[in-house]
Amino acid sequence: MAENMFSDLSKVIDQVGKDKGIDKQVVIDAITQGMLVAARKKYGTYREIEAAYNEETGEVELFEFKEVVPREKFIDEEVEIPYDEAVKLDPNVQLDDSVGIKLEASDLGRIAAQTAKQIIMQKVRDAERSIIFNEFEERKGEIASGIARRVEKGAIVVDLGRTEAYIPPREQIPGEQYKPGDRLQGYLSEVRQTTRGPQIIMSRADERYLMKLFEMEVPEIYDGVVEIMAAAREPGQRAKIAVRSKDNSVDPVGACVGMKGSRVQNIVQELRGEKIDIVPWDEDVTRFACNALAPAEISRVFLDDANREMEIVVPDSQLSLAIGKRGQNVRLAAKLTGWKLDIISESSAASRTAESIFNLMLIPGMSETMAQNIFQSGFGSFQSVANSSVEELMTIPGYDDPDKAEKLMKEAKALVAKYEADGVPVPTAPTASKDKGSNVSAKEQADLLLKQELKKLDAQEADEE
Repeated sequence: MAENMFSDLSKVIDQVGKDKGIDKQVVIDAITQGMLVAARKKYGTYREIEAAYNEETGEVELFEFKEVVPREKFIDEEVEIPYDEAVKLDPNVQLDDSVGIKLEASDLGRIAAQTAKQIIMQKVRDAERSIIFNEFEERKGEIASGIARRVEKGAIVVDLGRTEAYIPPREQIPGEQYKPGDRLQGYLSEVRQTTRGPQIIMSRADERYLMKLFEMEVPEIYDGVVEIMAAAREPGQRAKIAVRSKDNSVDPVGACVGMKGSRVQNIVQELRGEKIDIVPWDEDVTRFACNALAPAEISRVFLDDANREMEIVVPDSQLSLAIGKRGQNVRLAAKLTGWKLDIISESSAASRTAESIFNLMLIPGMSETMAQNIFQSGFGSFQSVANSSVEELMTIPGYDDPDKAEKLMKEAKALVAKYEADGVPVPTAPTASKDKGSNVSAKEQADLLLKQELKKLDAQEADEE
């Protein structure tokens, strides 16, 4: 059996290399190692045995090497050979040389040959896995297509030809169902080397899949004229993709949409009806955020660069449009821009502004104009003024003098301490009167309530004294 197995190895080597795409030398190394393990298993590891592939005969030859010693010093026949016997094998041999004695592969026996076969097959499998891993490692980040075979623990197993890929549940588009034999494609997001061979993860929910689809469908993106800057998805429902053009004569949005929407529609069909908003990218993050929230109209934007937060004011009629169904539009816009977006209506913004102005006017001697300056500089209450530094307050128009800024801070701190000591809540701005016959404005009501609160505080202070 051993003789049949290891005879005519050149054909076996060529065939394995051709079928599996494995380098000829890898197969040769696997066979020689398998023969060597089989020989050592039969003859023992104590003996010095080597295996070599003879390309001329197409066979693996086994040689046992023994040290040449004088007959009178000959002790161990497994590692030594008397000089008088060694010269029969090699007339030029000298004492202390090492002479090789050829062993017959047929002498290995059935069990040893089976061991060699197992090792050879394992080595070939390892080489094949390594080739597949390297191939798909290079293809990582590309789109691949295959045939759906089965579902394992919710993951779709896709036949890619030489190997299989997995689409885990989290990487699937919700609601999609595939039957065995259906063709599908996905993004090669991850390639892992495991003890069971390479594991390839495909995704249909990844933003990069959307970007690759546009690259395949839009020649301007493939050529680098139009660049995809960001993408955000809620798979199966809606997506946003931001693009810019490196050529002023090329409209990036128009290029992605295509003639009568043909290009983007092809992508929508591949994503099972997922709606796609194509957004023009802008270096100005404020404009970019407004583009991302389209078609909603934007009234004002307030930035907090330190925390990468943005407060966006929209007309009351545009609030639901800006937020989107279940907050989808603003979530995708936030993901696209990388900023936290807070959408508020103009009426809410006006109400909050009035509340802040009212609060700041509780500071003794504070005029409405100065309160507005303080509010527009980012301080929404006297508490925030009290917790600020002189340097921060000097950024407020009218308080650029350190003495004025310090006085403002001390007055705010004193007001905080007074309310804490008195144990009374800080008054809030009153709502405007709904009485149609009333000619008193909300501003006048706020001033009136403010004066009343100040009188109460003065009265309490007098009683304590």
